[in-house]
Amino acid sequence: QVQLVESGGGLVQPGGSLRLSCAASGFPFSSYAMAWVRQAPGKGLEWVSDTESGGGSTYSADSVKGRFTISRDNAKNTMYLQMNSLKPEDTYVYYCNTRYGKLPWGQGTQVTVSS
Repeated sequence: QVQLVESGGGLVQPGGSLRLSCAASGFPFSSYAMAWVRQAPGKGLEWVSDTESGGGSTYSADSVKGRFTISRDNAKNTMYLQMNSLKPEDTYVYYCNTRYGKLPWGQGTQVTVSS
């Protein structure tokens, strides 16, 4: 069945880095544009970044541009989000899905930026 599993979150100090992973299975991953989104408790989803199916083109929200880098390895059915220069306002649960959120959501991975 279709499955998205996010991992790599944790507690990090401001200015630190994390690398999130999204392991995909049950669908033709390499055919889909994929995205990272994030959500605070009781709030809606916020788009962070996405990448075309081949990984050649990527797009990011202004709030993370220059700090976060999205990438994917289609041979491993995995997408990544390298997060550098983290700020307290990056504290969210991070989720991956197709660009338009068409697949069942995974459990997400919590990122907490705090000193």
